[in-house]
Amino acid sequence: MLEQGKDTVGIIVGGGPAPGINGVISAATIEAINEGKRVIGIKGGFKSLFEGNEGALQDLTIDDVSRIHSQGGSILRTSREYPEKVKEKFPVLMNTLKKSGIKYLITVGGDGTLFMANWIDREARGSISVVHVPKTIDNDIPLPGGVSTFGYQTARHWGVEIVKNIMEDAKTTGRWYFITTMGRHAGHLALGIGNAAGATLTLIPEEFGKEKLSLKKISDIIACSIIKRMSMGRDHGVVILAEGISEKFDLAELKSLEQLEKDETGRIRLSEIQLGRLLKNFVKKTLESLNLNITIVDKNIGYELRAADPIPFDVEYTRDLGYGAVRYLLRGGTGAVITQYEGRLRSIPFVDIIDYATGKVNIRRVDVRSETFEAAQKYMIRLLPEDLQGEALIRLSQTLLLKPEEFVKRFGYIAEPPKEDY
Repeated sequence: MLEQGKDTVGIIVGGGPAPGINGVISAATIEAINEGKRVIGIKGGFKSLFEGNEGALQDLTIDDVSRIHSQGGSILRTSREYPEKVKEKFPVLMNTLKKSGIKYLITVGGDGTLFMANWIDREARGSISVVHVPKTIDNDIPLPGGVSTFGYQTARHWGVEIVKNIMEDAKTTGRWYFITTMGRHAGHLALGIGNAAGATLTLIPEEFGKEKLSLKKISDIIACSIIKRMSMGRDHGVVILAEGISEKFDLAELKSLEQLEKDETGRIRLSEIQLGRLLKNFVKKTLESLNLNITIVDKNIGYELRAADPIPFDVEYTRDLGYGAVRYLLRGGTGAVITQYEGRLRSIPFVDIIDYATGKVNIRRVDVRSETFEAAQKYMIRLLPEDLQGEALIRLSQTLLLKPEEFVKRFGYIAEPPKEDY
């Protein structure tokens, strides 16, 4: 049993790994101890608290954390818990926290952990002060000024390195790669990787608005990119796919083609849907029907990025956030997210991020009406309205040995802009 004490700071990590977690743990621990506080690391995430596992609560010292800020992973590990599934166990969680003597709690995680932090803050009624440090490689928590969540920049960096190597392989072997990246609700990671690496085409869910998608339409978009690139004399390329596209497909169509697995929260595990493989099969059939034989390889990247060593940006960023979290708590703050804005640390109340009508954290999606998205699309190879006329149309139709009007009839709908925003 840990010693009681109102001056104890607890640190807990929830959700999937992201580069920089150890930087937050390190900075928060050092700052808290330097301010005369005791620090407890809660190993195993919220799962340990719901199980009442007091053995998972361990003292942290400066020696434990002084050199971990540049390491990937999490020395406290992590776990996922879905609030609705553990509602009846919440009193166990609160009792475990109170027994520990934790007065200040730092939560590190994404939207699910933020929801849990808010829940604890409300139930504690002032007995425990709570601050949340936002973490996700998906970059979908609505921080002010477009500030990225920690871990995103590192995930993008290593994702780009992987894609650059694959692009070279595609060029060397004369083949196409379909690469699926993580990003349940938002396409930030896919777009960031595709744009920085110079991928042939990147597709994200936001560009389709509220439209329900068929596998045929996405396959035709990709097929048109391949055909257009062939009309330019190039036989290879790389397509980046955000896994969130799968959420826009008809569930019945997906079930007929793919075994759907669910995660600990009961949500469909998008990372396990073989989106690239499904689209590869559809695209190959489309191209074969047009007498084109293309070699396509599908690949997923995501788990390779989550526990990577953070790049210097995320090392510095997470040290700032860990320091800021402790400073906020010791100055009497609670119920907020700590972030950076215009070079300064800033706290954002939970009420400004959580939609209390739905009980969920608001999602930051890619703004497809922005100049940055427009610029990203300008450097992709995709069918555009101007390709359906003049010399461009002649080149495309000749590539398939079709008449221009036949090409327009088959693929013209692909060049139409989305009808609805989110």
